[in-house]
Amino acid sequence: MSLLVVAVLPAAAQTVAGVSQGLGPLVTKARGGQCVDDPVFMRRNHMQLLKHQRDDTMHGGVRSGKYSLKACVACHASEASQSVSTDAGDFCQSCHSFAAVKIDCFGCHASKPPAAGAHVAVAQPQVKP
Repeated sequence: MSLLVVAVLPAAAQTVAGVSQGLGPLVTKARGGQCVDDPVFMRRNHMQLLKHQRDDTMHGGVRSGKYSLKACVACHASEASQSVSTDAGDFCQSCHSFAAVKIDCFGCHASKPPAAGAHVAVAQPQVKP
């Protein structure tokens, strides 16, 4: 049994430019510079942060914020597919496939950033008199 595990492990390791990334998903580098928070923190807490942002948006009408899904997509969309979830190697898809977790965000939300120069209309919250 141990020989089988030893034989399979090297095949499962993924590489980027010849450098072993170990066992895990192959994650492409983001387009932007520094992430909005520590990458280790973001890997562990991104869903809670996005849920909090969703609640602020839906219940409070707040349509900006440090952890907005639109900002994540704009920074992490793949150069090849221009998406975070279209192809197996895209930013969200690679980790979610590795963890066997279904992504349901992009049934409603765009998985691609808006085209350069495109104006995105944002609804303003209604203020009651």
